Amino acid sequence: MGGLFSRLLSRLWGDKEVRILILGLDGAGKTTILYRLQIGEVVTTIPTIGFNVETVSYKNIKFQVWDLGGQTSIRPYWRCYYANTDAIIYVVDSCDKDRMAVSREELVSMLEEEELKDAALLVMANKQDMEGALSPAQVSEQLGLSALKNRQWQIFRTSALKGEGLNEALDWLVNVIESKQ
Repeated sequence: MGGLFSRLLSRLWGDKEVRILILGLDGAGKTTILYRLQIGEVVTTIPTIGFNVETVSYKNIKFQVWDLGGQTSIRPYWRCYYANTDAIIYVVDSCDKDRMAVSREELVSMLEEEELKDAALLVMANKQDMEGALSPAQVSEQLGLSALKNRQWQIFRTSALKGEGLNEALDWLVNVIESKQ
C-alpha cells in the first residue's frame, strides 16, 4: 500500500531531482555515507580516485549525488563539478584533529566560488562513534561555520558505519530544498 501511495504522489507532483556534491578530505567517510544512503548498508570502500555518482531517492526527492575524491591531488578538480549544484554535503572526520585547519581551508575556498553561492551546506561531523571525536560544536568552531553569512547551513553528528544522524541530516536538506522551490 505504501508503495502505491508513493507512486501516486510521484505522479501528482513528480520526483524532484537535486544535484548534490559530497566533499571533504580523504578518509572522512564520504563514500561510506553515499552507499549507506543509497543501499542502506556499509560497503567496503577504497580511496576514491575521481568520483562516484549515484541516485539516492529520499522523501520524493531524487538526489543525484556526486562523491568526489578528497586526496590533495584531486581537490583542485572539485571546481569542475560545481555548476548546477543545489547542495553540498561536507564530510569531516571528527577524529582527525590534525587536519581540521586543512579541512577549513578547503571549505572556505570552495564556498567562495560563484557557482556555489546559492548551494545549501550540510556538514556531517562524521565518526562520532569513535573515541576522541570532536563534538559537532567543536567541529563547527574549527571550521569557522558561525562566520558563514547568506548561506543556509547546518551541522549534524553522524556515524556512517552505524547509520546514525544520516536521516536527520537528509531531513534538514529536504526541508531546505523544498523551501527554495
